[in-house]
Amino acid sequence: MLSLASAPPFWLRDNCPCTGCRDPRNGQKLFQITELPAGLAVGSVRSAATPEGAPAHEVVWAPDGHRSVYPESWLGAHLPGAAADGGDGRGEDDKELWDAAALAGRLPEADWADYVTDPAARAAALDSVLRLGFVLLRGVPVRDRQVLDVARTFGYVRETNYGELFEVRVEADPNNLAFTGARITPHTDNPYRDPVPTLQLLHCLTNAARGGDSGLVDGFHAASLLRAEDPEAYEVLTRVPVPFAFADARTELRAHRPLIATDPAGRIREIRFNNRSIGTLHQPAGVLDAFYAAYRRFGELLLRPGLQLDFRLTPGDCLVFDNTRLLHARTAFAESGDRHLQGAYADIDGLASTLAVLRRKDTPA
Repeated sequence: MLSLASAPPFWLRDNCPCTGCRDPRNGQKLFQITELPAGLAVGSVRSAATPEGAPAHEVVWAPDGHRSVYPESWLGAHLPGAAADGGDGRGEDDKELWDAAALAGRLPEADWADYVTDPAARAAALDSVLRLGFVLLRGVPVRDRQVLDVARTFGYVRETNYGELFEVRVEADPNNLAFTGARITPHTDNPYRDPVPTLQLLHCLTNAARGGDSGLVDGFHAASLLRAEDPEAYEVLTRVPVPFAFADARTELRAHRPLIATDPAGRIREIRFNNRSIGTLHQPAGVLDAFYAAYRRFGELLLRPGLQLDFRLTPGDCLVFDNTRLLHARTAFAESGDRHLQGAYADIDGLASTLAVLRRKDTPA
């Protein structure tokens, strides 16, 4: 028999699955934690069965006599010590970290026709975004605003000051260097926003200009290298908040976040790196010296040969990537050439939800 002796009483009671504690239609709790008896304790335990006949354990609670039936399968998966807290899937432990060589010959890509008609192909593509940080959809129709339709296959468009979508092409009076032919080094988008858009899409309509090749760097991998090679620099970049800012005639945005964010267990969870958007830090001189040494060290590491995956988008390609993990870049291109991408933002929780539902439908009852 599974031992419930190690289970904290309030934790176990909070997870009671009975219909008096949870709405049977949606599984949501029907009580507040403050409504449980202050002296809550397990009164007795006996073997039982679920309504479906699966092995279970019945707990009778003291002092109120409430009865809870816990399936053995649930207890085996959730009792304290049964499994480590893996987090919510956003941290480094749930990712496959990579450099350019690791993806040689196995670029995560999917044909658009398969993606929209085959749930398994769509699930594989979305899994690549969560696991590797990106997927390249091929053969997406080359038409205006198609990038919005791509985003809606897995979630919802995140509208920003740039609109529902943004045009990545040369503009006469650009409010961002992305709208010029300048070289753009590895960076994350919108670090000055809270919350930051977690997904970005870039759909290639034409790319006939000389130059303008794309690149991706796994920021989680780069941060893990920094942690191994220079622990002090890594610690500084996880601790010191950086003021990111953006302003134009219609917009003023600010967010203070570290370049490397970790979860409560210390796992890498988010990268914000954008040299164009870093404002003036206000810290003691010693902190500034340490920060700039670490910032430079991380910047050099992100440019290390072999970390960046280089490729060229062609008409019909749509890149979908995790903007909180991957840094994207491009080479300079001739502004006289024809290069036009349309971009949009979305949120990774919507993608993860779509993938979970696809997997649920694929699991035999």
